[in-house]
Amino acid sequence: MDEPFNPGMSRRDPTVFSLVRPHAETLAMVGASTLVGMLVEPRWGNSAVDLLYLPAVLAAAGLYGLGPGMVAAVTSALAFNYYFTAPRHTFRIASPQDVVTVALLFLVALVTSQLAARMRKAARRAGESASRNATIAGFARRLLSTSNDQQIGRIACRELGKLFDCNAVLMAGLPEPQVVSARPGHALLTPSDVAAAAWAMESGRPAGRGAEAVNATEWVFYPVRSDNAVLAAIGLARDDGTRPVSAAQIDLLGNLTDQVALAMERSRLEEESRGFEATRERDKVRSMLLSTISQDLGPRLSAIGGAVTGLLREGTGDRELLSQVGSEADKLQRYFANLLETGSERDEEPVEAGGVTIDLFHRSVSKDGGAVHLTPKEYAVLAELAKHPGRVLTHAHLLRVAWGPAQEHQTDYLRVAVRALRQKLETNPSQPRLILNEPAVGYRLAVS
Repeated sequence: MDEPFNPGMSRRDPTVFSLVRPHAETLAMVGASTLVGMLVEPRWGNSAVDLLYLPAVLAAAGLYGLGPGMVAAVTSALAFNYYFTAPRHTFRIASPQDVVTVALLFLVALVTSQLAARMRKAARRAGESASRNATIAGFARRLLSTSNDQQIGRIACRELGKLFDCNAVLMAGLPEPQVVSARPGHALLTPSDVAAAAWAMESGRPAGRGAEAVNATEWVFYPVRSDNAVLAAIGLARDDGTRPVSAAQIDLLGNLTDQVALAMERSRLEEESRGFEATRERDKVRSMLLSTISQDLGPRLSAIGGAVTGLLREGTGDRELLSQVGSEADKLQRYFANLLETGSERDEEPVEAGGVTIDLFHRSVSKDGGAVHLTPKEYAVLAELAKHPGRVLTHAHLLRVAWGPAQEHQTDYLRVAVRALRQKLETNPSQPRLILNEPAVGYRLAVS
């Protein structure tokens, strides 16, 4: 009798009892059918007796497989011949009708045993497949709660150790792999074990006891690979020195190591995503801080520059000193403008506002899916508003960014650019909903 699928069960050598029992029980069922036939035959004749053997044939083939089913078919035909055909208690048959009956009984029993054995085999395979899928699904579900390699290794070693009834270790890192997690936790690895793990990770093939390479170790290391690289190695070993995974279990182990690889890939992607988000947040804070500083100091630097210009025009004061002060004020203004321009546009997602998409990275603007052509000055004004959506930017700030510090008082330039933007982007330019004016202050980009 075949044993049911069990991932944690090692293959055991069959005993004499396990080999004899299915056939003994098959003979017992045929004997029971014969006794029932002896009770039925005096009243209804032997024409109904042959059907009594079919349940025994079906039961033997369904429970124990094709071999016992064939034994049941042969013994059923012989028993029917011996006990129910003339001459009785011999294997000779006098009547041609009985010859046909015995032959048909044997053929029907033979075909029935084969069909029952095939159904049993198919049911067993379906059960193994369901058990395998349940094992993989449960393993994957436990890995979903992990967020780093240490948690993945702890769960992988625990579950694989239970499934295959062995010790387990997860190792990662080249050229000298390090233990990420182990079961039991005090597992010690020799230099040969580490070399086997390194070879498994470098070659992408199993290494260790019973494998092709690095046999001088009690462990067998299996690579944990993604599509592009080997991420780690899973090591398995038994205390009795036997190989931990049988040939029938290799496919299951491969599916489980694939789940470990997926979990490790997911963990690394999440870590990269967290780092990316942290960088974006730092860039946003930096940009807002620089913008605030620029708006606070910009007007004051402009006032200093205006005062210096006025004093130079009046001819009062030290002209050399005033020129130096004016030059330094201009340098500070350019410095703040350059800092604002170094904001990380690459990390910015496209800004959506009123059906208009502003992609700062690709320097493109579209409305309802169609591209919108803007002049350099128009784009500079719109891009600056998009960098600070919802915030009011002063006239001087927008002029300084788009036209330079020398033109920050030319508000007519800005009004012309904003009017052109509204004509190209607004649904109703006379009632703007995208670029809004804050009287005597500046403009802001309205976003939902």
